[in-house]
Amino acid sequence: METRQMLKQELQTITHWEHSQKDLWFWEKLGRLPFQVLDKLTPKAVHRKLGQLLDELGSYIQSGGHYLVKQESVLERLGVTSLAEVPHLSLETMDRVCDELIEARVTFAQLQGAATGVGGALTLALDIPALLGLALKTLQEIAIVYGYDPKEKEERVFVVKCLQFAAADIVGKKAILEELASFSETRSHVFSELQGWREVMMTFRDQYGWKKLFQAVPIIGVVFGSLFNKSFMEDIAETGKMLYRKRRIIEKLKQLEPDV
Repeated sequence: METRQMLKQELQTITHWEHSQKDLWFWEKLGRLPFQVLDKLTPKAVHRKLGQLLDELGSYIQSGGHYLVKQESVLERLGVTSLAEVPHLSLETMDRVCDELIEARVTFAQLQGAATGVGGALTLALDIPALLGLALKTLQEIAIVYGYDPKEKEERVFVVKCLQFAAADIVGKKAILEELASFSETRSHVFSELQGWREVMMTFRDQYGWKKLFQAVPIIGVVFGSLFNKSFMEDIAETGKMLYRKRRIIEKLKQLEPDV
C-alpha cells in the first residue's frame, strides 16, 4: 500500500524533472537555426506529408483517427480486465508496465528509422508520419497504463499536449505545464486551446527538421534515422510517463488526503 509520504516523494521527483525541461540542449538550439534553407532543401513529398499530418492530427482529436490502440492488450499486461480497475493498482505496477511498453516502442522506432534511412529522401517522407503515428499510439498506451481512457476527447487533447511539450521551447514548456497543472478541474479551458494541435506539427518540423535532413542522405541516413527515432521516442515516452504519472499520483493523494 502506498503511503502519503511515498506518493509525495514520487511527485517531487516529477517536479524536478519538470524543472529540468526548462532549457534546450545545444543540439536543439542549433537545430532551429537554418530552416529557411531547410525548407528549400526538403523534398516536396515531405512537405506534402507534413500537410497530411496536420489533417491527421486534427482528425485524431475529433474522432481518434487511426491511432486508437487496443485497450485489452495493455490491460492484459497490467493483469486486469477493465480500465476501471487500473487506478486501484500500485504505482509500481503501472511504472513497470509503462517501462516495458516504452522499451518496446523505442526499439521499434529505432529499427524503423534505420530502415527508412536506407532510401534517403524518398523513404524519409514515409518515416515522418509513421513516427508520429507511433508516438500517438505510445502516448495512448501510457494513458491506459495509468488508468485514463484515450477514447475520450479530453484525453486525446492531453495526448496532443504531451506532444507539444516534448517539442516545445522553454516558454512553450512553461505554458503547457501551467495548462496541465489543473487539467482535471479545468478540462474545458484546456480544450479551448485546441488550435495548438497545428503548432505541434510546425514545432515538430522546426525542432527535428535539421536532424531529419541528415537522414535524407542515402545509407548515412541509416545511422541518423536510427539515432533520431530512438531519441525522439524516448523524449515523447518520458514526457507521457511523467505527465500521466503525475496525474495519477495527485489523484491517489487526493484519495488519501481529501484536502490536497
